[in-house]
Formats: sequence, C-alpha cells, structure tokens
Amino acid sequence: MANAQEDKDFHGRWPDRTLQPCLKDYKALLESYQNWSAARFVTADIDELVHHRATFFDQLISQLWQQFQLEDEPASILAVGGYGRETLHPGSDIDLLILVGPENAEAEAKLSEKLGQFVTFLWDLHLDIGHSVRTIEDCFAQSENDITIATNLIESRYLSGAESLYNEFHQQLLNDFPWSSRDFYQAKLDEQKQRHQQYHSTSYNLEPNIKSSPGGLRDIQTVGWIAKRHFRTHSDENLVEYGYMTADEFVELRDCMNWLWRIRFALHLEAGKREDRLLFDFQPGVAVRLGYGNDGKASVETMMKDYFKVVLRVSELNQMLLQFFHQAILGTQDLQHAEHISDDFAVANKLLTARHDNVFDNHCNIIRAFVCIAEHPQIQGIHSNTIRLLRNARAQLSEPLSHDPECRDLFNQLIQHPRGCGLSFALMHHHSVLASYLSQWQQIVGQMQFDLFHAYTVDEHTFRLVRNLYRFSDEDYQEQFPLCEKLVAQMDRRYCLYLAGIFHDIAKGRGGDHSELGEMDARNFCHQHGYSEEDAELVAWLVRHHLTMSVTAQKRDIHDPEVIQDFANQVSTLERLDYLYCLTVADIRATNQSLWNNWKATLLEELYNATSYLLQQDSNKPTLDIRQRINENKASAMALLLSAGFEKAEILALWGRFTADYFFRHTAEQISWHSQHILNLPSEQLPLILIGDENNYGTTELFIYHHEEGHLFASVAGVLDSQQLNILDAQILATRDGFVMDTFVVLQRDGKPLTEPHRIEEVKQQLLDVLHKRIPVPSTKRPLSRRMKNFSVATEVTFIPSKHHGRTTFELVTLDRPGLIAKLAAILQQQNVILLAAKITTIGEQAEDLFIVTTEQQTALSDKQKKTLKAKIIKDLEF
Repeated sequence: MANAQEDKDFHGRWPDRTLQPCLKDYKALLESYQNWSAARFVTADIDELVHHRATFFDQLISQLWQQFQLEDEPASILAVGGYGRETLHPGSDIDLLILVGPENAEAEAKLSEKLGQFVTFLWDLHLDIGHSVRTIEDCFAQSENDITIATNLIESRYLSGAESLYNEFHQQLLNDFPWSSRDFYQAKLDEQKQRHQQYHSTSYNLEPNIKSSPGGLRDIQTVGWIAKRHFRTHSDENLVEYGYMTADEFVELRDCMNWLWRIRFALHLEAGKREDRLLFDFQPGVAVRLGYGNDGKASVETMMKDYFKVVLRVSELNQMLLQFFHQAILGTQDLQHAEHISDDFAVANKLLTARHDNVFDNHCNIIRAFVCIAEHPQIQGIHSNTIRLLRNARAQLSEPLSHDPECRDLFNQLIQHPRGCGLSFALMHHHSVLASYLSQWQQIVGQMQFDLFHAYTVDEHTFRLVRNLYRFSDEDYQEQFPLCEKLVAQMDRRYCLYLAGIFHDIAKGRGGDHSELGEMDARNFCHQHGYSEEDAELVAWLVRHHLTMSVTAQKRDIHDPEVIQDFANQVSTLERLDYLYCLTVADIRATNQSLWNNWKATLLEELYNATSYLLQQDSNKPTLDIRQRINENKASAMALLLSAGFEKAEILALWGRFTADYFFRHTAEQISWHSQHILNLPSEQLPLILIGDENNYGTTELFIYHHEEGHLFASVAGVLDSQQLNILDAQILATRDGFVMDTFVVLQRDGKPLTEPHRIEEVKQQLLDVLHKRIPVPSTKRPLSRRMKNFSVATEVTFIPSKHHGRTTFELVTLDRPGLIAKLAAILQQQNVILLAAKITTIGEQAEDLFIVTTEQQTALSDKQKKTLKAKIIKDLEF
C-alpha cells in the first residue's frame, strides 16, 4: 500500500507512526482530509474519490493498528460492507471485522484490552465505526442464520494483522461458505422485495433514499453480491465474462452507479454527516454542488429529473439481471416447452419471450409485444433475454414510434383492449416504451414538482392514474369504488377515459397552462390516430377540465345552488360528468398516498349527484330545486325523530326557529341528531357540544349550539388547533331567535377521525372552558415542520364574484402553517367581519382556503372593506 505522505494530491500531515497515537494530531489529519475531499469533489472523478477515501482509511487504520501494538497479536483486521468494496463516502460507516484466534485466558485478556483501546480511539475521532470481534468459527456459525453477516463475509478485505489468520479465514470462505448459491440468491431477492415495499415499490419518491429506494445503490449492490457468491469472485467484471451481461450493459451500470455515487457524496457533504435521504432540505444545496446552478426550484427539478432517469435504468437492469440469475441458479430457463403465440413471440414460464433475436428489427413488434401481453392473460412479465432485445431496439430508434401508421394501429388496438391498460400498460411504462412511443411522454419522464403535494414524478403519477382507471373495471378491485365501477361499466368509449388520463398532465414542465397545452396535444393525438371528431372532442374536453371537479368539490361551497349551477353549465352533458367524475377520483388517488379520504369521496359524490340531478332535467335551463331538497330532508329527519319517541308538535316548534338554509345544508341524520339533543337540553346547560360522525363520512363532526355571540369561530378554531385538529369545513348558521348552530368537520393531524373517548372528552372540556370564559383562547406556538421550512408561498387574497347580496366570498392562498385558521379567525374578528362558512384545502405546503363572510349588519363587504381586509390578511400572514 502506498504511503499517504507520498500522495500527489492530498498533502496532510500524518502523525509519526513510531510514537504513541495523539488524538489531536489525528483529528487535525481527518479535518484536513475532509476539506481536501470536499474541494476535490468539484472536479475529481467520483470513482477516484470514493476509492481514494477507502485507501486513506486503510492507511489510517493500519497505522493505528501498529501504534496500538496489535501487529504481533493473533488477530487481523478486515474491511467489510462498502468499505470492503474499497469505496467510502464522507459520511459512510467504516465497517470492520476483527478476527481473533483461540488463545489462553491471559493472552485473550491482553488482546481484548488493546482492541478496546484501539476501537475507543477510533470512536474518539468521531468516526462512524461499525465493528465486530469474532473467531473464524464464530463468523461462519453466525452467518448461517444471518444473510447480512454472510454478505459482509463475501465482501471482506484484509487490512492488517496476522495474515495467516486471514488466509485461514479466506480459505474457509471459499470452501465452506454456509449459503448455497440458490439460497443466497433467494435470500437477497427477498431482502430486496422487502426493501422496495418500504418505498411503495416505486423509484419515484420525491425525497428518495439514494441507497435503498428502488433503483438506488442497493439494487446495483444486490446484483454484485449474487454474482460474487455464484461465481466465487470479488470482481463484478465476471458478469460480462460469464455472459450474464454485455460489455455495454456493464458500462451503463457503472455509469449509473457513478452518478448515484456523486449525488450521495454531495449529499453527505451538504448534510455534514451520513444522510442517504435526499430530503427537500438538502436538494437545493446538492443541486449547486452537482453543477445544476443556484436557481432554487428550477435547479432542483432538473437535478431530480436526471436522478429519476438514472434509477429507472438501474431498476430495469436489476430486474433483467436478477431474472438471468433466477434462470441460471434455480434452473427455470426452459424455452423448449414454450407456447408459440405468433411467428415472433412465445410464452415460457408465464413470460413473454422472443422466438428469435431479430424480433425487434421490425420496430412495430415493440408495440405488438404488449398487445400480445394483453391478449394472453397467462403472461405475467417479459423474459430477461427479450428485455435485453427490447432495450437494444429502443436505443436504435431515431423517431417516436407513433410516427409509424402500423404502430398507431397497434397502439389503438392496445388502448381499446379490455386488458390493454392493465399489465401491458404497466410494463410499457416500466420499460420506457411509452417514452419511445410518444415524444410528449418522453418530456415528462422524471419530471418532478418541488412541492409537498405531488408525491410522484409526472410520468409515475400519470401511470398510477391510468392504473386506477383500469381498476374501476378490474374484478380484483370490485366494490372499492362502486359509483366509478358502475359508471365505467356503462361507458361505450372507455378508451377515451384512458386517453384523457394519459394526456391530462402531459404538458407539465413546458410553461403555460398545462391543461390548455395538453388539450391541444390530446386533440392532435386523436386526429393522428384516426379517432372520430366526437372522440377527440371528449378527450380534449376532459384534459382541459380535468381539475374542474376537484376544485369545485374541495374549494367551493357545493351547498350553494349557484356553485352547482355554474358547474353543471361547464359540464353540460351527463356523459361528460360521468367521465370527469371517474377521471377526478383516479387523479386524486394517484397524487400521493395520503390525499384520498372519505371526506373527499363524499364531497365529490355529493357534487356528482347534485349535478346529475340538474343535467337529467328536461329543460334547456335546468335548476336545482332547493325546496324539494329541504322537504326531503325534513321528512326523513321527522321520521327518525318520531321513531325515537319525540312529539311532532315539539319538533315543529323547534324547527320553526331554524332557517331554510339549515335544512338545505344538513342531512336528515344530522338534523335528527342535532334536534334530539337540543330538545332534551335544559337551557342552563348551554353551550351544547356534540362530537360524532352521524353521516359515516370517516370524519369527525363537531356541532355547537349556543347563545349568539361575536366571533365564536375564532374561539373554536383556537381550541381545535391546540388539540391538533384540522378544520376541513365549517358552517356558521343562526336561528331566528338569537342562537347559533355551528358545524365543523375536522380530522386529526394524521388524517384520521377523532374516535378515542378520552380525546373527545378532552376537546369538549376545553371548548366549554373557553366558551364559558374560564380560560383564554389558546394560542399556537408550534414551529414550522422540517419540510415546510424549505418552501415559501406568497399570500394572496382573491374575492370571488357572487350573486348573493348579503355575503362576500374570498379565497386565501398562503403557506400552510400551525395555527393558520385560528390566526385568520382573529383577523376577521379584529375587522368586525362575521364568518358564515369556510372550506379548508391544503395542497402540500400551500393552503387554498375559501371563506364566506358578512358584515355585522348582514351585508356584503364594500369595496373599501374588501381592500382593508385583504391588506390586513397579507400583512399579518406574511409577517
């Protein structure tokens, strides 16, 4: 090993190896090396840097081994793990295996003392040391039941100490390794599957783990580990030598590994410690270190697009190579008994396989392969050799496959096949065939959005949306979404729904309104592919309006007939409504894992039903019959109350105090629930506080009945915030005789309803204490979360035109933060503005909330009042 003092690049001062080790000197050496390494990162080859670091620590550990007088002891020290592979990053663990021989008690105690001093010194240097002390017998005994220990043994590398002991260990490793090639392969495959499941089996998490996420460094290492065990070698190059990988594939895998190494090295430098999660906190700094510039969001999105393209390549290579190993190690490669399904393709072991190596010389066979998968339900994947042929053919394409009329016919055939958007579509996405077919899809591959709302890249989100649409008609997912299942089953042009899904976000990242640009792309696609003008119009309309229904349901007052009427006018036909509803459900569910809940499902279904009712009327100008809705709610609620033993006269007397708006905005179950408790309530026990879920929406409803008093909402919002409850919806209604009936829909911070009896009682008691003025309204002092600190959202207040003369509606867009609603409520109170209703929508880091307010005189705000309120909100929330 070359002495580090002679290194032409690093010129740090090494402590004298003949003296007792001095902690101060070694700390200075490490600091010097760390600074040199960070500076070299700007220009040096990453392969050189990670190996140079391993060599540096080889020298340091060997020198300390000697200084602690361990050189002549019956022990040797080995590098294992990543260090065993001669690679180290700035924050990597330095994993060591110390082999000891069998000795008498006195010699063992002496060795143990020296080893303790040696390891303690390494810890005192603040190195992340992972070490174990074992005999050779211990190593192999423990590795029999622990695949991690077994893997470390395969990658062990001699550093210093008794060479004879290491040679004995190495010989046993070659001859008596406790895991067969078959068992080792299966264990590493299971390990990878479990790891992938932790990341929802997708490479496209927006805060990925560079090491462990699908397509990360672990996937490359898994291939290497299996190869080393199978071929009994330390060299990855044997994959090429033994014909399991071509030279080009080996170079590609190395290029991917070096790219991931470089981003991991930068991440460790940016974090100042070992950190393999590319968190939002670090992404801007890492982008700068990697040369993507200092443009914030734009730089990050460019870097992450490159990252996702790399991990997609790694995932494909990993899948292909592991399948080759599966066939070789487990003996599953049996193409002699393949079922021929065409001149070009066959099915072997439930895998589509090419019958000859020239199958993709006709590039139309690239699309035809996936049509075959749709037509033969026994197929579960693609054979590794066919994946290799497909990869090579893909690389040879000079233009998008959609330019070929025959490919277009095949693609149409696929989209219109009952199983076309199932496994076939998933495999086309995984193997980059969609990007080879559509130039627009190529532009969204790896396209991320630097926010907390979109959990996946645009292409992954779009794939998941189409998969959701397909599942509406898949028997395996029946009854999850009964309305969608019913509507899709009735659709004559289901392919239009899939095409709208493919194009709904295809223009993201190009600048401009992606819905408008996507509409043009969709229309052009339909014309190019020979669809009728009616089909093209439906697909283009769905793409243009794919956000309309979710915006209306979540950010508008859908109990307002004017809102329903406007939405119905936009949709105009029942067919469009059916398609748009299914597209909207699939879209929301494909955005991130936690976005969909029963509350959103309820809002969308209520909007669908109300609009469907309007559109089915035989009238040129259909209208919502408010009186009919009120009468239906009253009749059903009356039946519930009479069955509960209440008298009709007392019910009618109570209801005579309520406004028509109350009966329109609440269900029969809610009306009955409220009425029962109000009728049974002694007047001196106000306020009445009810907490439950009478509608089975999967949310928690909080109902407060109390004497009318100013700004009750502000007090309630403060309590709910202090109790870690999020307000989703609020209705503030007054009776005809001076009482208020406020209804709040809330969820806990984790998105779950409030169900624990002790928590319900705790919330009730605090509300009672505040409303009785026994304690002040709690104030929120919680800091922004780690993730939130990386985002800024300019506060905007937009007043929405309305025909209602007694109310004003405005939308607030701002950074979501602890206590936001309570703070807004306090502002309204200061401005003498009365809140009538609120819809709270959080889009990642951004709050997009709707408020309906009035003056103390029950009139709409004047222009002057609007201007003053807007200025106050922006001033207080931006502070």
